[in-house]
Amino acid sequence: MSTAYRVLAQYYDELFQPFRSPIDMAREHVLGRILPRVKTACDLACGTGTTALMLAQRGVRVYGVDLSQKMCQLTREKARRANLSVRVLHADMRTFRLPEPVDLILSEYDAVNHVPHKSDLRKVATAAHRALRPGGYFYFDVNNAPGFKKYWIGTFWIEKPNLLVSMRNGHSPQLDRAWTDIDLFVREGKHWQRHHERVEEVCWDSAEVRRIFREAGFDRLRAWDAARFWKNPSLPRGCRTIYLAHKPE
Repeated sequence: MSTAYRVLAQYYDELFQPFRSPIDMAREHVLGRILPRVKTACDLACGTGTTALMLAQRGVRVYGVDLSQKMCQLTREKARRANLSVRVLHADMRTFRLPEPVDLILSEYDAVNHVPHKSDLRKVATAAHRALRPGGYFYFDVNNAPGFKKYWIGTFWIEKPNLLVSMRNGHSPQLDRAWTDIDLFVREGKHWQRHHERVEEVCWDSAEVRRIFREAGFDRLRAWDAARFWKNPSLPRGCRTIYLAHKPE
């Protein structure tokens, strides 16, 4: 995944802005009572830093972690323009380490699905457990098999000024894996430049997630169906789950 998002990162906020409202709503619902007590946090797979900057605005000491160097660069630039302090680390969510234990780790926009192999979820859970202080929380969302079946099919087009995006989707139920081949056509003066990137996701069922996080040392794992926050018939129940894992005191 380190080779993805080299070009897509520049247009990520513009293309995926419609997801922001339900994701913000889910975060507020699940973490509303927790966030006022959070002093330190990590935005894991922070992307362009939208959540990290929101936390920094609330006075939280924030670390942003991402495997994409371009995403790290964009987060630093956005923090600088906003005059906010966010320490950005170029690292893998499976092996990342923070300078200090944090109260909260967030990983949104189904970032946890982007690990290369099904077995990698255990590494992510272990790394998150290590990075949290006792009593801390790991908040994340994942796409599920029904979502793969419903959304990772066919081809979608997105048209923006000076930008055309083609997203060709596919999935394998046998491998619990989905992929999107993305072609970006960017207008540069009188000419159009084509760029290609592939994004892949892997899938786990609820029983796998619960077992892995229990074995990693978390004592509680709560779950919410994301459909309640999307409030859109296009996202039926079972397609996406939001989890909150707790590290024991």
